[in-house]
Formats: sequence, structure tokens, C-alpha cells
Amino acid sequence: MGKDKKPDNVVFNPETQKYDASLKRYATNVGAPVITAVDNIPWKNRSINKVNHKVNAKYLELKAEYEAMMQQFEYNKLIFEAKFNFEPILGETYHLYKRDNGETFLSIIAPDQCRFNGLGSFYLNADQIWEKI
Repeated sequence: MGKDKKPDNVVFNPETQKYDASLKRYATNVGAPVITAVDNIPWKNRSINKVNHKVNAKYLELKAEYEAMMQQFEYNKLIFEAKFNFEPILGETYHLYKRDNGETFLSIIAPDQCRFNGLGSFYLNADQIWEKI
């Protein structure tokens, strides 16, 4: 190679000091197919839209689960603050009532069998968590 001629940077490897066009992963001659960039903006926009919907759906599921858990927490708090003189049995249903003085109490007497101010019926599950019926 002459002193005034510079090597072709596309196919000349300065480390090996050789032309390596046949080893390239892309075409290096003028007759090779043109490499064009793909317009992937529509695909990106569709993907972003799908991801946003998926994240929003998951958020709404988690929010609903959190709200249900907090409601269950409030019910359990209400029952544990109520008066009762017995040990509740797992798998049984009990009824929560409110007296005129604002005091709450738990009873085995169903609302249709009394005239107490009922707040709801609750089931004590195997995890010892009260579930509103």
C-alpha cells in the first residue's frame, strides 16, 4: 500500500493490519443491500400503551386487595374492642351489637332473635380472623 493511500476503515482491521470484509456481519461493498433503520415508533407506542394498561390493571387489583385487607382489619379491631364473656370458637358465627351508650358487644344471639342494634354478623375463620358475613 502506498504512503499516500489510506486503508478503508470499513474492512481494514488496524489490530491485525488486514482486510477482513468476509468476516464482517454486515455487507461492505457498494452492491450490497442497503441497511435501513426500521421505523419502530408505532410498535413502541403500542407496547407502551399495553404496558400502561397492564400496570394500571395490576395497580387496581392491589388497591382493591389492600382496601379489603384494611376493611377486614377494621372489622377485627371493632370485634376485639367489643365486650364478650366467652371464648369464640373457630368456625362459628357471632353477631356484633351496639348498646344505646355506644358500647359494642359480641353475642351468639342472631339479629332475628332479638331487638339489639345490630352492626353485623361475623365468622371466625381457621386463621382466627373475623370475616363479615
